[in-house]
Amino acid sequence: MPQNDDYLTPDAVELIERAKALVPMLAERAFAADRDGRVTSEVIDAIASAGLYKVLQPKRWGGHEMDPRVFYTIQMALAEGCMSTAWMFGVVGVHPWQLALFPEQAQQDVWGNDNSTRIASTYMPTGKAEVVEGGYRFSGRWSFSTGVEHCEWLFLGGLLPRKDGSGNLEHATFLLPKSDYKVEENWDVIGLRGTGSHDIIVENAFVPAYRTQRTNDHSDDGCPGRVTNPGWLYRIPFTQVFQRAVSSACIGALDGAVNSFRQRAASHIGKHGTKMAEDVNSQQAVTEAMMATDQLKLVLFRNYARIVHCAKTGEKMPVEERLLQRAQAASVPKLCFERVNELMRACAASGTFKSNPVERVFRDMATGRGHIANNTDAFVRAHGGVMLGLPNTDPYI
Repeated sequence: MPQNDDYLTPDAVELIERAKALVPMLAERAFAADRDGRVTSEVIDAIASAGLYKVLQPKRWGGHEMDPRVFYTIQMALAEGCMSTAWMFGVVGVHPWQLALFPEQAQQDVWGNDNSTRIASTYMPTGKAEVVEGGYRFSGRWSFSTGVEHCEWLFLGGLLPRKDGSGNLEHATFLLPKSDYKVEENWDVIGLRGTGSHDIIVENAFVPAYRTQRTNDHSDDGCPGRVTNPGWLYRIPFTQVFQRAVSSACIGALDGAVNSFRQRAASHIGKHGTKMAEDVNSQQAVTEAMMATDQLKLVLFRNYARIVHCAKTGEKMPVEERLLQRAQAASVPKLCFERVNELMRACAASGTFKSNPVERVFRDMATGRGHIANNTDAFVRAHGGVMLGLPNTDPYI
């Protein structure tokens, strides 16, 4: 289908330019974020002041309600300065989209007094939910809650019986206020250190039924928020929105690594007297990295043009197409890591010092690949199996 850029409205372009304007500040503070294991509140506030967290938030709640391609473009821009910041933006910034699917009372609880209130998450279905009058008693422990220290509410994953009476379980998202959970600060990892993705502990909290949403039920019944948020944006399936939020930062970060690499090559001379810019490994690595981000952006925007078309028209995308798109999104960190690995190799031994920004991107991408949504091989095989006549094994597609 033909592609267009009609989503780049003047307001959208302004938000993208605001994101680009933040890049020097993010780059300046990226080393400290990595060292200290947290992005500072000043950075978070700067992103919020620019209105960037509200890209996917309903207009009726003070948001921009824009095409997700604007959101991912902003995320990639931020990643040129600091991948941890951009990763956190992707995760936290996508949550207003999901809250818009919850019942109206849940939206009122979070945004009623302050429509800038932020939500963190960890969707792994480890929560134990006991049915009680009016809702659930909810307990559990979760890992990898990106940006939780900068948020007042939390989305947590659990399992609930399907409403069809089959007895089968399905993934559900539970919404809890800060008073109902504890944060165990244990994020000490190789990369994406600034995301502060700590563990969460919940002990016997009451969650009203209206603060739950069946994550992969894309029907109107499963997304009651569509009554008050009827726009096409809120008809996109969860996986198609969230998966790109945890892979697109890698594209921008690779662009940032290329920029740093070129700056280094302009003056660096190796210990054996070789100019970095004249090294054939450097020449090949920089161009292959640039080709990779160009190609990955083309696929991202082409696929999302199709997703938006389906959301606007009600056309149901075939499972084979959805599986291929999922595999392509999951492949982004793997492909970007391969390219930044070659940039690191061309930096040689002196490039392994932490003063080299490429080194940090290398570690950030190695960590980003570990996210379950970026399990490239699993999603490639799921698509391959269907193409070879086997049943679909991906429960989220």
